Amino acid sequence: MIRKIIKINEELCNGCGLCVNACHEAAIGLIDGKAKLLRDDYCDGLGNCLPVCPTNAITFEEREALEYNEEEVKRNMMIKEAMKKQAFSGGCPGSQARSMQKSEKKMEEPVVTGRPSMLNQWPVQIQLVPPNAPYFTDANLLIAADCTAYAYGDFHQFMKNKITLIGCPKLDDVDYSVKLTQILSHNNIKSVTVIRMEVPCCGGIVHAVKTALTQSGKMIPWRVITIGTDGEVLEDN
Repeated sequence: MIRKIIKINEELCNGCGLCVNACHEAAIGLIDGKAKLLRDDYCDGLGNCLPVCPTNAITFEEREALEYNEEEVKRNMMIKEAMKKQAFSGGCPGSQARSMQKSEKKMEEPVVTGRPSMLNQWPVQIQLVPPNAPYFTDANLLIAADCTAYAYGDFHQFMKNKITLIGCPKLDDVDYSVKLTQILSHNNIKSVTVIRMEVPCCGGIVHAVKTALTQSGKMIPWRVITIGTDGEVLEDN
């Protein structure tokens, strides 16, 4: 059938992943760093992805395409939701939430193999943390793009006395703002520090935090630190 459907210009796409998060039907994915329409029958043609694209790489076109399959979309989303619930239920030992108490003596002792870790909780992946974990009470949040820990040599200084959450908006097929909104809404969060890389796709994690702060309706102090690919701090505001 001939119908209206999205078209993605790969030359304009910067791989930020914002369209992936905006598509409620999971019709868009990132492949080789570019957004692609995965299945015609997943696209409802409403274009929720258009306004979030920073490079205007997404437009509408009318062409021969499979009819939008609402039942198939629901089935796919149910599978994804079941996978998320399984991760949050604690079924995997690596997903179980726990705090990490460190004695002052241990923090001061010299470590032959390197500095002591400043990590205060587990898990750290945004997708895995339970929004009601006790360590979020009166917490200062550090929300970081995962590449930043490898680019900046002294990254653990940012983690001290904070609850650390990491993710990659380019690779993770999930809208971080949903989980972050739950965390901010259900807990007394004192501050939020966002650490991103200078690359354009990292703007997705800043966008998710902005959205979560707005949706939570809370006035929480926040700052954004930008790390260059050469390992230098480029901005702190």
